[in-house]
Amino acid sequence: MDDNGAADRVRTLFLGSGAFAVPVLRRLAAHPDVMLIGVVTAPPRPAGRHQVLTPTPIGALAAELGLEPVLTPSRLRAPDAIEAVRSLAPDLAVLADYGQIVPPPLLELPHGALNLHPSLLPRHRGASPIPATILAGDDLTGVTLMRMDAGVDTGPIVAQARFALDGTEQADELEEILAEEAATLLTDRLRPWLRGELEARPQPDEGATLTRPLGREDGRLDPLRSAVEIERQVRALQPWPGTFLETPSGRIKVFASEPLPPLPDQQPGTLVTDDRGGLALATSDGRLRLLEVQPAGGRRMTGPELARGLHDRSPAVEDGRP
Repeated sequence: MDDNGAADRVRTLFLGSGAFAVPVLRRLAAHPDVMLIGVVTAPPRPAGRHQVLTPTPIGALAAELGLEPVLTPSRLRAPDAIEAVRSLAPDLAVLADYGQIVPPPLLELPHGALNLHPSLLPRHRGASPIPATILAGDDLTGVTLMRMDAGVDTGPIVAQARFALDGTEQADELEEILAEEAATLLTDRLRPWLRGELEARPQPDEGATLTRPLGREDGRLDPLRSAVEIERQVRALQPWPGTFLETPSGRIKVFASEPLPPLPDQQPGTLVTDDRGGLALATSDGRLRLLEVQPAGGRRMTGPELARGLHDRSPAVEDGRP
């Protein structure tokens, strides 16, 4: 392959929608071995108070970089969408954070379809690997570059990058880190892959897990669980779907928290003030200090600010200070 000749660059199609894919596309567009012939992303969707049609992060980046064409099929597997993709005559597809099933014609390209997945496959296959990593308390995560097959994240592994966790990561922050790791992994391994110098190895069956799409109800905090588990849930589900408590004073959104030891005779679900004048939730085995919250109809605030307000108008908060 002549690195300087456009005729020798591989005709490459990129598929992605979410923020995780942004560094990947930016790096792919500048790769010397690639001729980027098109971008496939989800259609623009209404956003904000005025429901303005807004492109995906990848749609916005494609416009910034002047990439054309940008295809936005509602269903990639629809015959007209498949025909539009095939008309571009790609030899390679690269996918990151796209969110749709890829049809067989894209899996059978000369250089295949490569997917960047934010977990160490086969652990945390599926729709929500980053939240699942935090919820499970994993101390190691990473990014997998794999050749796609007809299954859900079951294709053979081309390369992986590993990343240690310290147990304080929030999902959106971890996504940013792993997105950069993914972009670097693709940059480093794409040329050897195109030259046939890398061999994809089948995923092991041992340790395989499958995640699912998240919904708003996944954000409900259950005080019958442990404080450590609930604190992970708060970090894992930011910013979507977010986490919340139901209290006698109404729903409270929780943005940040930390586990604390239990108090004598505490009842799970009780809100108590802590030794800092803040607010804590009694759980099955301890307390969860509420560091940053938002009461129904109110603004985002600290736990102590909310504690003062609840004490003024509700008997639901007990004095839990030693």
